[in-house]
Amino acid sequence: MMNFDTMINRRNTNSLKYDFALENGKPADVLPLWVADMDFRVPNKVIDALINSSKHGILGYSDTKQEYIHTLKQWFFKTLNWHIKDEWLVKTPGVVFALSIAIQSFTKEEDAVLIQRPVYYPFSRLIHKNHRKLVNSPLIYKNDKYQIDFVDFEQKIIENNVKLFILCSPHNPVGRVWTKEELTKIGDICLKYQVIVIADEIHSAFTYPGHQHIVFASLSPEINAITITCTAPSKTFNLAGLQVSNIFIANENLRKQFIDTIDRNGYSHLNTLGIVACQAAYTYGEEWLKSLKQYLIHNLNFVREFLKEHLPEIKLVEPEGTYLLWLDFSALQLSDEALEDLITHKAKLWLDAGVMFGIEGKQFQRINIACPQQTLEKALLQLKSAIYQENLKSNKVFTSSKF
Repeated sequence: MMNFDTMINRRNTNSLKYDFALENGKPADVLPLWVADMDFRVPNKVIDALINSSKHGILGYSDTKQEYIHTLKQWFFKTLNWHIKDEWLVKTPGVVFALSIAIQSFTKEEDAVLIQRPVYYPFSRLIHKNHRKLVNSPLIYKNDKYQIDFVDFEQKIIENNVKLFILCSPHNPVGRVWTKEELTKIGDICLKYQVIVIADEIHSAFTYPGHQHIVFASLSPEINAITITCTAPSKTFNLAGLQVSNIFIANENLRKQFIDTIDRNGYSHLNTLGIVACQAAYTYGEEWLKSLKQYLIHNLNFVREFLKEHLPEIKLVEPEGTYLLWLDFSALQLSDEALEDLITHKAKLWLDAGVMFGIEGKQFQRINIACPQQTLEKALLQLKSAIYQENLKSNKVFTSSKF
């Protein structure tokens, strides 16, 4: 059984999370809780499969057999009650790559692509890099919860003749798990205006009690026909470095366009070990994942109680899904620059600044809780000390009696 409390030294392993602080303008000694990369070893069965494959000694071009798609079908049916068909599958090295391929496939330069900020920052980057028009229908933060402004959503589609919408479900970074009613409203609007939907569902395995992820494409045959569903084992099983994702496109014409664009971009075969790891994870990783999700609940509870007791100024946006927490620092009344200095240079933490996800993320920070609780506690204690010192310096009255 996996012990998620085990501390594993990841430094000097070419870890993007741990070994590239200086290259990203951060002090070398920051504690990183930024990128969606877990500090946990993958399931033992996955490690065994990778070792056995490597022992063969030949790592040439590889592809997938029927067993691979059969494993995917079993996994998605068992975990999400979603029936997929063999022919829907298109394999890519990653979801971000697939998003770019979809943008190139289904829009022309200057066509409008709709997103809902604050949202995963590669969405904006890919739209700009592919010379498309970014249209934003921002989420509404109301009564401590993010909601979709459906009137604005539809109006933005009409006004800009939107061709493509990128849905983030569950939503990164705000942690919403969209309800069936919300997803159906989105689907109905997109069908009405013939908008193709890219559904980034990479965090679908992570929902908290009381919330259920619903595959957007599963809502109806009509919605399925306009949807490109992006999945990967990378977030679920911490396999991001092995470059494998599974994209499902039911519409044959859309699938042919998508594959043609992949061909024009020169990509052909998955990472050999990525295939092995994906299949092993989806075959043997269920119990590991259940244990992980319980551990994440403990970490979430720990953060919630720590903030309540020691840092009441920092507001946790209650997550419904993902292992990424969205924290509101606005009560500190710091400028964006001062907040970033506080986090990075005084608290010695590497988090993701909210403005990376759009201007709507000002005064927010995203923190990754997929780490041993000891790491999380160290980070929060460093943050507590830095804010206490900041309050002393500015003569503010700190509301917590615990300092």
